[in-house]
Amino acid sequence: MDALDKKVFEIFSGRVVPKGATKKIKNSANVPTYVLEYLLGTYCTSDDEVEIEEGIEQVKRILADNYVRPDEAEKVKAKIKEKGNHTVIDKLSVKLNEKTDTFEADFMFLGISKIYVHPKYVREYEKLLAGGIWCIVDMSYFYNEDEKGSPFIINDITPIQMPNLDKSEIIEARKNFSKEEWIDFILRSTGMEPTQFDYRVKWHLLARLAPLVENNVNLCELGPRGTGKSHIYKEISPNSILISGGQTTVANLFYNMGRRQVGLVGLWDCVAFDEVAGINFKDKDGVQIMKDYMASGSFARGKDAIQANASMVFVGNINQSVDSLLKTSHLFEPFPEAMIDSAFFDRMHCYIPGWEIPKMRPEFFTDNYGFISDYIAEFFREMRKTPQTDAFDKYFRLGRCLNQRDTIAVRKMVSGLTKIIYPDGVFAEEEIEEVLKYAIEGRRRVKEQLKKIGGMEFYDVQFSYIKNDTMEELFVPVLEQGGGKLISEGVGKPGHIYTVANGSNGMKGLFKFETTMAEGGGKFEVTGLTNSKEVKESVKIAQNYFKANAKQISQSISIDSRNYVMQVQDCQGVGLDGNISLAVLVAYCGCALDKPALPQLCVLGSMSIGGTINKVDELASTLQVCFDAGAKRVLLPMSSAADIATVPSDLFAKFQISFYSSPEDAVIKALGIE
Repeated sequence: MDALDKKVFEIFSGRVVPKGATKKIKNSANVPTYVLEYLLGTYCTSDDEVEIEEGIEQVKRILADNYVRPDEAEKVKAKIKEKGNHTVIDKLSVKLNEKTDTFEADFMFLGISKIYVHPKYVREYEKLLAGGIWCIVDMSYFYNEDEKGSPFIINDITPIQMPNLDKSEIIEARKNFSKEEWIDFILRSTGMEPTQFDYRVKWHLLARLAPLVENNVNLCELGPRGTGKSHIYKEISPNSILISGGQTTVANLFYNMGRRQVGLVGLWDCVAFDEVAGINFKDKDGVQIMKDYMASGSFARGKDAIQANASMVFVGNINQSVDSLLKTSHLFEPFPEAMIDSAFFDRMHCYIPGWEIPKMRPEFFTDNYGFISDYIAEFFREMRKTPQTDAFDKYFRLGRCLNQRDTIAVRKMVSGLTKIIYPDGVFAEEEIEEVLKYAIEGRRRVKEQLKKIGGMEFYDVQFSYIKNDTMEELFVPVLEQGGGKLISEGVGKPGHIYTVANGSNGMKGLFKFETTMAEGGGKFEVTGLTNSKEVKESVKIAQNYFKANAKQISQSISIDSRNYVMQVQDCQGVGLDGNISLAVLVAYCGCALDKPALPQLCVLGSMSIGGTINKVDELASTLQVCFDAGAKRVLLPMSSAADIATVPSDLFAKFQISFYSSPEDAVIKALGIE
């Protein structure tokens, strides 16, 4: 026992178990962690090693005698027949048989079905009707050849759940722990060993718990395989249900019109979808109803509007590096095509970056003391009744870029994390600031992807919060966007020019032209081009215009005695597929004059062979790409001035704008020629 173990055992004696004991049995008994720890909490809550071992042996005996293994189902049925009475541990689900007007139970592993269940159990434990729950069932056997029903009889059902909990005990005891100690204790209670993770990863693991303590939180976590994304929702809490494979129906998830019965969202605290790529509703309106529910916590079926409190969690795998995914697509790409919809993703309150969590290894699972899983799950359930959405209002307020949905998302995550880390509601300004920053980052990660999917509708991603006492505004970044901008600060090299053009994947992207010059005979070579006809023609236009009009720009430009080599860089991996003629011309001129462009400049617009200037398509979206890439200056054709009204004023204000009226004017202003 380390120092934290000793403190925990002293304060929470009888409500904690050594998680190493769970690991010892878990390998041989394929039951959820909360089932094992329900038994361990009864027989194994001592700090004496001998008593712990005796408790483990007792639990092993109970599992050996009572837990139904699928391959031994017939053996257990025979035991019930021979003894006349026997107790089994199995997962029980109940259905209403309309023909006989009775409730009937199915045993998952015992393999028997249509066993009469007294209605009192269904009234007490509604989850029997919604996917089933693990139970200790006292059974007997009586065969009567005159009766058609099953000879198996259920005498008593005891769900494997904590019978009662006084949450004030935990809230009161919180003051005995520092923030770091409490975080480590909570993580140990979920089976993780916090000393093996860095501080940021601990916060990601805590964020996974938010749907268990907060009503109607919509959480997404995508990342590599083997990082334990679904572990919490399947193993730790009997109040959450994991839908594996993603196949479901509106009747199962929301409301069964035939039975007039609320589905999973009304009976569970958290509904998690494993492997989001496989989510598939058999009903056409499934995604639409889910959007409605995620936005408001209610949905309409038939004549009724039905309220429910279940949080929705979406976990799945990203099959490529995050860097390449961000360049070519967006972080929601693994979702099925029917769900790739900005309105659906706008309902997500937080996106946990699963790629920052290491793949699970044996040493990541703790042997130390933690709450009995069922106990902490019941505590989380009780905390759902106490909202903490206003926890930061005393010290901070949110920046103007956060709209109503963003504000709701941030407040829900702040509430969830505050109830986990500071259940007593006692925290300092810097502590709640830490919670607020994490919540803002989680929502901004969603908004950044919405910007890629939905365009300028979601331009306002510069999330911030303001200190009430000093009015200082602090911006919250997302790490995967990178601290370093694509357009580097300071003066670049002559012949290096940035522009924004259409990509072959339908998105706009940043492109850089690097041009060098050497002694030669007037040859032009360009590398890095795509096979797009428009791109090749626009480069040809720039080269021909450069040859014909170079002397008008400057008498010092030499064409025939120089060779020009240009490399085109696709900075964001979108695949070049647009007119880049004007930026190419500026690059050639800058190289020929040995004059760099103005710092952090992006050259926009295109031209014809005769020098006619074309305006920028989708000016607002183009300027957003410029801003995200780090541009501070933008060179625009005069013909685009009329489109400035389509650009949000706070985005337009981010740039120093210059207008040009001809190709020569563009070169002079881009290179800062007096």
